[in-house]
Amino acid sequence: MALTSSPPSSLLYRPAKWPSVLYAVGMVSVFLGERLLDSGRPQNIAGILGIVLLLVAIGVRLGRQAKLPEAHRAPERTLIALYLVGLFGVVLYFLNSDLLLRLSGKSLEQRVPRVAGALGALWPALWLAGTLPVLFVELAAASMAKAPLLEVGRIRAALLSGLGIAFALVFCFAVTYVATERNKNADFSYFRTSRPGESTKKIVAALDKPVQIHLFFPPGNEVREEVEGYFSELARLTKFLEVQRWDHAIHPAKARDLGVSGNGIIVIARDALKEQIGMPIEIDRARGQLKGLDGDVQKRLLGVTRKQKVAYFTVGHEERSPDAAGAHDLRGTVRTLKSILVDQNFEPKDLGLAQGLAREIPADASMVMILGPQKAFEPMELAALNRYLDRNGRLLIALDPEAGLTMSELLAPLSLKYEPVTLANDKYFMRANYQESDHVNIGAATFSSHVSITTNTRFGARAAILLMGSGSLSKQEKTAAGIVNLDFTVRTDGDTWGDRNGNFKFDEGAEVRTAHDVVAAVTKRNASAIAPEEEARVVVMADSDLLTDRALRNLGNGYILLDVIRWLGGEERFTGQVSNEEDVPIEHSRKQDLVWFYLSIFAAPALVLAGGFFATRKRRSARRGDQAPPPGPVPATEVPR
Repeated sequence: MALTSSPPSSLLYRPAKWPSVLYAVGMVSVFLGERLLDSGRPQNIAGILGIVLLLVAIGVRLGRQAKLPEAHRAPERTLIALYLVGLFGVVLYFLNSDLLLRLSGKSLEQRVPRVAGALGALWPALWLAGTLPVLFVELAAASMAKAPLLEVGRIRAALLSGLGIAFALVFCFAVTYVATERNKNADFSYFRTSRPGESTKKIVAALDKPVQIHLFFPPGNEVREEVEGYFSELARLTKFLEVQRWDHAIHPAKARDLGVSGNGIIVIARDALKEQIGMPIEIDRARGQLKGLDGDVQKRLLGVTRKQKVAYFTVGHEERSPDAAGAHDLRGTVRTLKSILVDQNFEPKDLGLAQGLAREIPADASMVMILGPQKAFEPMELAALNRYLDRNGRLLIALDPEAGLTMSELLAPLSLKYEPVTLANDKYFMRANYQESDHVNIGAATFSSHVSITTNTRFGARAAILLMGSGSLSKQEKTAAGIVNLDFTVRTDGDTWGDRNGNFKFDEGAEVRTAHDVVAAVTKRNASAIAPEEEARVVVMADSDLLTDRALRNLGNGYILLDVIRWLGGEERFTGQVSNEEDVPIEHSRKQDLVWFYLSIFAAPALVLAGGFFATRKRRSARRGDQAPPPGPVPATEVPR
C-alpha cells in the first residue's frame, strides 16, 4: 500500500523573530538616551534599558540554540554573532562618550587622543556591520519556516548581502569624510555674463550728455564678445551712449590719451571724467568678473554722470563701525554698507561733536546715518538733528532693542514709537548656534508698495529680510507741526512675539503672537512747502543688525539697503535690481532641513532595500517556476509495512 509521508512537526524549522525585535528596541533606546533625551535620569534610564534589552536578546538566542537540533542552529549562531558585534560597537561608543568623563573625571580623548580618534571611526562601522545584516538573516530564515531541511547557503548569502551593504555604506561615509577634510573644488557651473540690470538701464536711459564706452581687447577675443553683448544692449536704450572698440597694439595713441596700458580695459568716459574696469582677456580667468559685470559698470556710470554726495555717520555713542572697537567687541560691522555707499558715489564721513553734531549738521550732508547707538544722544545733538530735518534733511535711523534707546526726541515728531523688546519666532528663523537663542534670527517677507522697498516687493518671499534681534515700531500721534506721511514698509510673520522675559520661548498667556512692523519710511513737509522735493525723508529700522556685513550676504537685505539709499538720496527713479550671475548659496528653513535629513538618512536607503528585496523575490519565484515538476499525479512514497 502506497502512503504519503511528511516529517514530524518537531523536525520542522521554526524561526523566532522577537529576539531581534528586542535587539532593535534596545538599539533605539540607546540612541534616544544619547541623542534626544536630556542628560540626567531620563538619559541614564534609556541607556541602561537599551543595554539590558541587548543582553536579553543575546541570552534568548543562546538558550534557543541549545534546544535546537544541530541542523537548525546556523541562523541562531549567525544572529548571535551579529548581536555581539553590535553590542561591541555600542561598548566602544560608550568608551568614547562622556560616560568615562563622568566616571573618572577625564575623557578618553584627554587620556589617549589617538585611540579616541580610532574608536570614533571604528564603532559606527561595527554597529552597522552588526545591525543591518540582522534584517537580511531574519528574512532568509522566515522564508524557510516549517522547512524539513534548512538551507545553510541561503543564510550565508543573506549574511554576506547585509555585510556587503554595510561595508558599502561605511566606504561611502569614509570617502565623504576624506573629501570633506581634503576639500578640492572644481567649477562645473553654467557660465553666463550678467545682463544689464533694471537699475543700470534706468541710469542709462536718464543720460542727458554723451557717455563713451571704450573697449580695449584684441580682435576675435571671447571676453570682448561677452562685453560687447552687454554694452550693445545698453546702447539701444539711448543715443547718448556710444561704444567704441580698440586694440592696444594697433591704437597706442588712443590708449595713451585714455590712460590705458594694455588690453583688457573698459573705459567709461564723460567729458573729463574717466573710470576704468580691468578684466583678464582669457575667458577662464574672466568668468567670475563677467558674472558681476553689471554692478561694476553701474558703479563707474554713477562716478562719471553724478556729482559725488556725502553720507555722514554719527559717532561717539558706540554706533556700529566698519571695524570692531576691540577684542571684546562682538557686534557686527558695517564695512559692506560703506562699500556699497562708495559704489553709489557717496563719500562716507564721520559726524561727531568735532564735526558739528552738537551745533549744526554740515551743509554738504546728503544724508545722515545713525546705526545702532548704545548710548543716548545729548539734547544739543538731538536738537541739531531735528533742525536738519526741518531743512528737508535725509536720515537713516537703525536701533537695537538691547540698548534700550527709544530715540523718542527724533521719532515722536515723525509719529513713530520704538519698542525695545526683542522679537522672536520659533517657526521661521535662521539656525546659527543650534540653540533656542536662534529664535531671534527671524525673516520678514511682508512688504508695502513704498518706493523705498521696490525690489523686495517685486520678489516677495524670495527677497525676505533677515533680522537678528529686532525691536518693533508702532504709530503714535504727532507731537510737532508739519505734514507727516508714514508708511510701514516691512512687517514680520504673524507667529512672531515680543520676547519680554528673554527666554527665547513663547509663553502662553504672557506673550502674544502677531505681526510686528520693523521698518518705516517717513516724509515730513512744512506747511509752507511748495515743491514736491521740499520734504524731509527718514527711514527707521528696528534692528541695525540687518545692515551688518553678515546680514547683507542675504539678498533681501542688500535690496532694501540699495533702495533706501536711493530714496533718501532723491534718486528713487534708479531703484531696481542689479544683475548678477554669481552663484548664491541655497538656504533651507528648519523644516526643509529636517525633511532633507530624514529623506537622505532613511527614505533613500529604504527604497534601495525595498527594490532589492522585491527584485530578489521575483527572481526566486521565477527560478522555482522553472524547477517545478510537470503537472500530473505525484507518485506516493512506498512505506514498508
